Amino acid sequence: MSSKKEAIFICSLIVLWYSSNIGVLLLNKFLLSNYGFRFPIFLTMCHMSACAILSYISIVFLKVVPLQTLKSRSQFLKIATLSVVFCGSVVGGNISLRYLAISFNQAVGATTPFFTALFAYLATLKREAWVTYAALVPVVTGVVIASGGEPSFHFFGFVMCISATAARAFKSVLQGILLSSDGEKLNSMNLLLYMSPIAILVLLPAALIMEPNVVDATLSLGREHKFMWLLLLVNSVMAYSANLSNFLVTKHTSALTLQVLTSFSFSINPI
Repeated sequence: MSSKKEAIFICSLIVLWYSSNIGVLLLNKFLLSNYGFRFPIFLTMCHMSACAILSYISIVFLKVVPLQTLKSRSQFLKIATLSVVFCGSVVGGNISLRYLAISFNQAVGATTPFFTALFAYLATLKREAWVTYAALVPVVTGVVIASGGEPSFHFFGFVMCISATAARAFKSVLQGILLSSDGEKLNSMNLLLYMSPIAILVLLPAALIMEPNVVDATLSLGREHKFMWLLLLVNSVMAYSANLSNFLVTKHTSALTLQVLTSFSFSINPI
């Protein structure tokens, strides 16, 4: 019975993770390409602000999980690294959506398990079965073939997409270590609580330098489109759900399993 309940719980997490990620992806594309909100770095900062606020409310006020304190400088450095890598993966992915179709963006993202297996071996020296590595070869080959035949191929967008894919894989490996390490173990909500403010500190100067007119442009778009603030709010809350469920799926499965599920989600998305 316990195993059955655990299986149902994991399946529920996966469904939540799928729906949240698809929602964030579609709203990101709508805001960045169709709505005129061309500020991917600021958009990512909004996501992380929502993650910080909602995690704090959940832990401190709602007492969903107990507040955990950081145990060492090494643990803090790992969380800081996770935050920076996360920012790079999300910003790179959002930038690529400005140049590539969602379908091609997802096809490139299907190579994430390959990078995950590579980084997992480099970080932990843990080898997967040879069948696992062999199964990843057709995926990478398919992306190479698709890249050559993609009518809307954009080189800069492709570089940003593949960089974001590699960063996403490294993030999964690192978060798996932080969620499961005996000496530095954090629960998912606390990890998101500590990671989010660091990400905001990284994204804020980047947004001010690379998107200098973001405040004026956002206010102008908000006055022009009355539903923009609601869309931005819903998008940010969905990002919190996606990030939290991402950590939970990693904790209860593995980094490689998460990325294989990600590739499967790419194949079922009709867009």
